[in-house]
Amino acid sequence: MSRYRPPQPRSSLYITAAGYQRLQEELQGLWRRRADVVKALSAAAAEGDRSENAEYIYRKKELREIDRRIRYLQKRLPELSVVSAAPSDPSRVYFGAWVSVEDEDGAEHTWRIVGPDEFDAEQGWISMDAPLARALMKKQVDDEVELELPRGRARYWIIAIRYTP
Repeated sequence: MSRYRPPQPRSSLYITAAGYQRLQEELQGLWRRRADVVKALSAAAAEGDRSENAEYIYRKKELREIDRRIRYLQKRLPELSVVSAAPSDPSRVYFGAWVSVEDEDGAEHTWRIVGPDEFDAEQGWISMDAPLARALMKKQVDDEVELELPRGRARYWIIAIRYTP
């Protein structure tokens, strides 16, 4: 059995202005943190035998993780497209929309459709590449959305769409 895994499908290149700003701040913070880690790594390396030096091994691993994230952000940020304006038809669900839906049990849920680089389940932000977001796209208030979930079929009715928090 080979170790080859096919590449993941490319995620969407859209991001909100606030999400783009957060990624830029993360990149700047990583550069500052990297400088501190390099100093600590140098101090750990000066202690002698590196093969049994836990501090040295830990700092090398930390530096590797920081460099990996920096490389990713440096490649990802220039290709992102910032969407800051509301769509021409605010009565439909598009990128950046806050969508309130009601499920079959009468429970109300509100989600915001954002880019894949900024989704956050705790805040109710879902990626536009997620099956639910794809099902909601271009729908209007009172439209029914049905999708297949791992636990079975789910049905939602759109009750509100807005583009401001």
